[in-house]
Amino acid sequence: MHVASILTIKGKDVISITPERTLADATRLLERHGIGTLVVTQGDNVILGILSERDIVRALARSGAAVLDQPISEHMTKTVKTCVRGDTLRSIMERMTAGRFRHMPVVEEGRIAGIISIGDVVKFRLGELEAEASAMREYIASA
Repeated sequence: MHVASILTIKGKDVISITPERTLADATRLLERHGIGTLVVTQGDNVILGILSERDIVRALARSGAAVLDQPISEHMTKTVKTCVRGDTLRSIMERMTAGRFRHMPVVEEGRIAGIISIGDVVKFRLGELEAEASAMREYIASA
């Protein structure tokens, strides 16, 4: 299965924010949408960074509550690992595990086209494994 399969079912909606907004703005957006990561974009959906709950917690630990008034650009992860629709779930799982991150933007022609989480990948991979096990059970039962 590929990233495109996840996006077909999950959808391509991505909650993004601009880098000059504050960490307080980001926390409200995360809470409102019940998500753990925002893609930081500028202009025509060009990715500048990613801001996760983990980034916010680290900033709070370093600088205290006053950090919430600072711009996202000072605390976002600037090196963003991305994928494309044709990437396999296995390769995405390996990259997320090796890099210790949970969200990966999907890009097309240099612009954001969706986002997948490790939860999405695991859910779809488990579905694949269940389908394989079911097919094996049916094969054995018919033999």
